[in-house]
Amino acid sequence: MDNLGFGRVLLVEDDERLAALIAHFLEQHGYEVRTVHRGDLAVAAFLEFKPKVVVLDLMLPGQSGLHVCREIRSVSDTPIVILTAKEDDLDHILGLESGADDYVIKPIKPPVLLARLRALQRRQVPDSGVVSSLEFGQLHIDRSCREVRLAGELIELTTMEFELLWLLASAAGNILSRDDILNRMRGIAFDGLNRSVDVYISKLRNKLKDNPREPVCIKTVWGKGYLFNPFAWEL
Repeated sequence: MDNLGFGRVLLVEDDERLAALIAHFLEQHGYEVRTVHRGDLAVAAFLEFKPKVVVLDLMLPGQSGLHVCREIRSVSDTPIVILTAKEDDLDHILGLESGADDYVIKPIKPPVLLARLRALQRRQVPDSGVVSSLEFGQLHIDRSCREVRLAGELIELTTMEFELLWLLASAAGNILSRDDILNRMRGIAFDGLNRSVDVYISKLRNKLKDNPREPVCIKTVWGKGYLFNPFAWEL
């Protein structure tokens, strides 16, 4: 098997032919797939099946994919990949704001979806390098157990939020462009339109109590990118 331990995938897709194609392809690569064709059945299937990742269509009968995404995210940080037929950035942003970790645009190419799942898996496996934790004043980031604490308070982050924070914190004091971030987190180049990095930065600032109007912890350097301020966590 080459699924790196991800194992179970919950696939929520109302197009039965497409769902069967995706499920068959993933099963050929060592995954165990359960398919649900309605949004209003997805959360119950998630709680019963306990998947390691969710592949979720946005346009579903019974309940929208965005609603399903929010419900799953309220009880679990399991990675969620949304499927969307829309190329509009707004649709992607809504999915990311609802808690999704990544998205794939239809028509779906199973090898592309597989690559995205594998990328999420690699982010969930701690690096074998020496550094497994970072500490800046009251902010403590532990990669080995994927835990973030601010002034002793546990901060709940999704997989992508944690990876973005780790990436920024590992380069503390240096500017990372959106292009840098996307290349390292998704393996694709910034196309000038993709606003997913901005969405994740906004969510991180909110969770880490950084003033979104005048951020000092994760600063925007206009025209260049983002900078993690290593000295902003002392107070």
